Amino acid sequence: MSIKQWPEGERPREKLLERGAAALSDAELLAILLRVGTRGMSAVDLARYLLQEFGSLGRLMSAEVGKLSAYKGMGTASFTQFAVVREIGRRILAEELQEEITLSDPDTVADYLRFHLGQEKVEVSVALLLNRQNQLIAVRELSRGTVAENTIYIREIVKLALDEYADSLIIAHNHPGGSPEPSQEDIMFTRRLAQAMSLVDVSLLDHFIVTSQSVCSFRQLGLMP
Repeated sequence: MSIKQWPEGERPREKLLERGAAALSDAELLAILLRVGTRGMSAVDLARYLLQEFGSLGRLMSAEVGKLSAYKGMGTASFTQFAVVREIGRRILAEELQEEITLSDPDTVADYLRFHLGQEKVEVSVALLLNRQNQLIAVRELSRGTVAENTIYIREIVKLALDEYADSLIIAHNHPGGSPEPSQEDIMFTRRLAQAMSLVDVSLLDHFIVTSQSVCSFRQLGLMP
């Protein structure tokens, strides 16, 4: 049965207009994005199938175009739509951060970082640069892929903070393998960076490790120097 044959109150678009987007399931929201299904499958059926195949909405929305194209009805158009949705979400969260980020609101930072880094396939490091009121000045990508955390790398972060006139910063990186636990190298690097930042009167407030499912804060673990 096609969605057009469903009772009006159960069709995803009509349901959204009547009850709001929060009332829709992941499959129903995805079906609105997909717009159409495939032969023998409605858009909702296709959405449910894809969610089951990929395991979560986040994994599906972050899938590479080659992997998406292996499924009937999916391809570059779907990949483009998903990429746009992800980027819009990131930018909205970045706007919220610029208005809201304070030390009393670590959950906003954690949510942004998980959305920004949680689905990355390689290790990515970023810096969140803050002013004296702990408001966000900018988010800058520091590295992508395997990069040795050495003295030159620390100097680049110090230079970035000075160039942006930051009073403090938060750094974060993801663990694509899935464990948010900090390694000994992570701990030692954080100590070295905090020491280097203190020499130019910039505070390192926290270091977050991000996975697709969780975020680990060095400050909450008592690991900040």
